[in-house]
Amino acid sequence: MNTAYCFDLDGTLTRQELLPLIATSVGLEDEISVLTEATIAGLIPFEKSFKLRVRLLKDSNVAWIHEALETRVEFQPEVLDFIRNHPDQCFVVTGNLDIWVKPLLDKLGIQSFTSIAEMNDQSQLCGVSHILNKSDAIRHLRSRFDRIIAVGEGMNDVPMFEEADWRIAFGATHEPNKILCKLSDFIVYDGGALCRLLNTL
Repeated sequence: MNTAYCFDLDGTLTRQELLPLIATSVGLEDEISVLTEATIAGLIPFEKSFKLRVRLLKDSNVAWIHEALETRVEFQPEVLDFIRNHPDQCFVVTGNLDIWVKPLLDKLGIQSFTSIAEMNDQSQLCGVSHILNKSDAIRHLRSRFDRIIAVGEGMNDVPMFEEADWRIAFGATHEPNKILCKLSDFIVYDGGALCRLLNTL
């Protein structure tokens, strides 16, 4: 059976949430951290929270953001090995902005679905032209794959889980969202256990 494996990025493939790392590089860690935690907990809708966080960070130098992510982000090593062994079947599905996470995605060598930045004539970030609904990514992949396995941990992964055939809540970085856990077929807390599960499904 032809299977697509769809991974959230922040807190799933990475050991950290990316926006707080970006915020630290420009001195806005407290503001972004509060919004991020509230979003993960499901207290603020992802779309509203994300627009607020982009508004706070829109004047940040993109080169600084890339440097902060490239030097400070840690990936889940076992999951990266799984991706390297299944490059044509693995996808990142992230609500994060394309211009911010592009170097990380290039490093992973993985196909992706992201939110899209709105840029002005001077190539400066001025907002968000499209916020990814993760269910759209899953529906897009339906024409190419017989089944889809989704892996995530936050409230914004709920639409992806609702469309997937198998759903795995992954708690290696922090406790998965309670609503997401109710939708899940499996809950795992270790990268090795996740990969063993993926290899048996």
